[in-house]
Amino acid sequence: MLRKEDTENWARDAKTANHQLFSELDVLLRALDRFFNVENLTFSNEDLTNKNFYEELVTARDTIMRALGILEVVIPESRKNAYWFQKFAETKLLTARKRDDFRETLYRQDTPEKGLYLLYDSFINLKGIISDLIRTGNISYMGFMNIGHMIGKEIRENRYFNPFSRGVNPEFDTIGHAKVSDAVRTIGRPEVKKHISVIYIYLFRFIRFLRFIDIETQRPVSLNSSLMILILMKSEIAVFQTYIDKALRKLGDPDLEMLLKSIAYQFTMENRRVFLQEMRDILRKKASPQFRGKIENCHGILKNLTEQSIVQLTQHFSPEIPGEEIFASFVTKRQQSIRLREDIFVLHRFISILEEKAGDVKKRLRVFESLRNYMLYFESFTFRLLRHDDYEEFSLFFNEINAAGKEVVAGSDFGKLLERIRHFKIYLETTLRHIGNRSELNDISIDMERVESLIGQYL
Repeated sequence: MLRKEDTENWARDAKTANHQLFSELDVLLRALDRFFNVENLTFSNEDLTNKNFYEELVTARDTIMRALGILEVVIPESRKNAYWFQKFAETKLLTARKRDDFRETLYRQDTPEKGLYLLYDSFINLKGIISDLIRTGNISYMGFMNIGHMIGKEIRENRYFNPFSRGVNPEFDTIGHAKVSDAVRTIGRPEVKKHISVIYIYLFRFIRFLRFIDIETQRPVSLNSSLMILILMKSEIAVFQTYIDKALRKLGDPDLEMLLKSIAYQFTMENRRVFLQEMRDILRKKASPQFRGKIENCHGILKNLTEQSIVQLTQHFSPEIPGEEIFASFVTKRQQSIRLREDIFVLHRFISILEEKAGDVKKRLRVFESLRNYMLYFESFTFRLLRHDDYEEFSLFFNEINAAGKEVVAGSDFGKLLERIRHFKIYLETTLRHIGNRSELNDISIDMERVESLIGQYL
């Protein structure tokens, strides 16, 4: 049997020493549960019965491996050794009665330590089952769903580490900035304060989720667990919007209601952009060099949206608090509009230069390559600033340019490509006029020094 000294006290110390890891574990457990709801997935193929869920199951396995990596760190080495020795004894040395007693003691989950042991044991077993299934190369819809039911059952029956046992977990769900908390305390009406507090908790929960998306890595396990967190965000945003709709009926403050409607609308639009455009069929594109870039773009879009929403809401109650004081990397809408206009202006200039050099094969090849290099920068830093309505046109054009081989640019078919480029140039001019009409850009000229510097970096 597990000895009393092996099952008590160390979990509390582990939580204190590894708070961020336990927070990440909470996020991954949520994500694993939500991932097996096919309505949260981003594929366009509706024929579920004939669909191969191989990539989806690989993503689940890699997320389980990340969760196991966390458990390996937070469970002390001596405790893991004692536990696995007990497991060995259970299968090789113990009588049937002793084995029954061992399992009964563990399943009782009367301590957090046993909850961690059980989660660790379950995920070890699930990883083995899933790995064997993946080797077949073909995962049916029912096979995928059955694995999901097993994972959901293990998570939800864990007494101490079920992330859904409470709507708000004070251990992780907090208003994560003192000035924002102070702004909430200034709200006079208790009913309004309650609803605004919950909305803040949702928003800061999003910030916490996004913190565990690794946008630097090339490792498949990290990329897949990051993808799963993004899919969790899709589910959580839907719940958040439902709560806003509920709160709107009880606030009795027209200005605040208008602001919350605006925030809900922004989440609707960016939700479409991320999950219907950027992430559409993303599980079929894991081998693509753009896969990590798409994870990064989605992370940037959702992070920017959440930070903007927190700042807007805070400034409604405390206008004197600047966004930079809440988030060190905060960029105002005005700064974003300036950046977007200048970067699109540079893109327009590159196309104009390409038109000028079109008659000289050697020169147009060089400019075309510079244009593509600049587009990599634009995709990484500027795509997330585009309006939802503009995103599709930019994405289509960028895909066409990136697909064009050297032989097309140098050959007789370049004329057709140039015609497409000219059509997009006209679209850019219309887009620049719309951006220039934004109120935050009144009396602000394009920074030509920055424009020339950007062109010089890539040309």
